[in-house]
Amino acid sequence: MRSLATAHGELRLPAFFPDATRGVVRTIGAEDLEACGVQGVMVNVLHLGSKPGGQLVASVGGIHAFMGWRGPIASDSGGFQAYSLATGRPKLGQVTPDGFVYRLAKGQGKKTLTPERCIQQQFRLGTDILFCLDHCTHPSAPDHEQRESVEHTVAWAERCKAEFGRCVEKQGAGRPRPLLFAVVQGGADAALRRTCAERLLDIGFDGFGFGGWPIGDDGQLVDAVGMVAKLVPEHFPKHALGIGKPENVIAAHRLGYDLFDCVIPTRDARHQRLYVFTASDTADSHACVYIQDERYARDERPVEEGCDCLCCRRYSRAYLHHVFRINDPLASRLATIHNLRFYARLIARLRACDE
Repeated sequence: MRSLATAHGELRLPAFFPDATRGVVRTIGAEDLEACGVQGVMVNVLHLGSKPGGQLVASVGGIHAFMGWRGPIASDSGGFQAYSLATGRPKLGQVTPDGFVYRLAKGQGKKTLTPERCIQQQFRLGTDILFCLDHCTHPSAPDHEQRESVEHTVAWAERCKAEFGRCVEKQGAGRPRPLLFAVVQGGADAALRRTCAERLLDIGFDGFGFGGWPIGDDGQLVDAVGMVAKLVPEHFPKHALGIGKPENVIAAHRLGYDLFDCVIPTRDARHQRLYVFTASDTADSHACVYIQDERYARDERPVEEGCDCLCCRRYSRAYLHHVFRINDPLASRLATIHNLRFYARLIARLRACDE
């Protein structure tokens, strides 16, 4: 079984990290995550740097103590969010050769996100897997923007690694070193993807992530996802950033990806979409229960027969339908617990297929 050693424990691969963007997986706590079998979570530097602020998190013992979470934590660089602010809204942000200049909202002061600051903020949080700042582009962006994106991504990755080395030296030998991942950009251009991957491999990182839009208009993985998997040698862990639908997680894992993060399981739970297995022995056999449907109002069965999550052990579909109808917060908590347990079971099935 493949695994990845981190400062907060051995990470069995593959692994799915729910997004705890602002230091919380919405509606549930660390004890719920543990009960669901979640191995790690993903936080976001840009958002946590704004509220409550990296210095505050550091002052209370780092992100693990702050969240009450004992397992591995990965930190998103915030580059995608900064890019999103800059796209078509120059008053909110812009991309420069030095990084991003952005405002989180109109009227707020400008902030800068450089490669060095990005790494410093992640060290301040105390996460286990750090991501280099990268320049994302939309697949429809013109060729010159795609080339600029790759140039920025590689140059920033080099600066991130240099700052990473300085931060490791500053923290001293008594603390375990976190891992540093780079992100492969290049849009749909195979030559650009190859160039980006080769140059990042030459710099040297602990792992690599897929950068860009991984899902096409048809809801399936774009060809570049498989392309990047082939470009990065097999022994490196590969993170499928933003890939989260069960069928896409399965497909990306078959292409060679080990790590996944996405808001889909928790967001879908809050929107009353619950995932269930339809067969006991395969990862592919799954469906979605739309618990708001009136047919579940008198359904005494659990969301999924055989699921061992809190929701399925103690409550019926009828009850979950009811608490959603009356807008009680318990509904989102129970649905989120169920979906995260489904993903943990999905990952366990994929891991079993690898053995």
